[in-house]
Amino acid sequence: MWNEPYLETCCRSALHRLRLSGAHGRPRGLVDEPCLERLEKRGFACTEENGRFHITPEGEARHRSEVLRKKA
Repeated sequence: MWNEPYLETCCRSALHRLRLSGAHGRPRGLVDEPCLERLEKRGFACTEENGRFHITPEGEARHRSEVLRKKA
């Protein structure tokens, strides 16, 4: 049974870009900011003091399962 909230294609792409950004994170003001804000509401991203979005451990797990399609 699928028990995780659905991520739109655009949000999955934003999650992947967030993962690729590493320690630098993603700045505000980019086209994918609405998706990054949705990811933040779901706990997959957070905003640091510098105002940049960073991936959370929950986001890492979701990236593995949904983007990389690896089992936990």
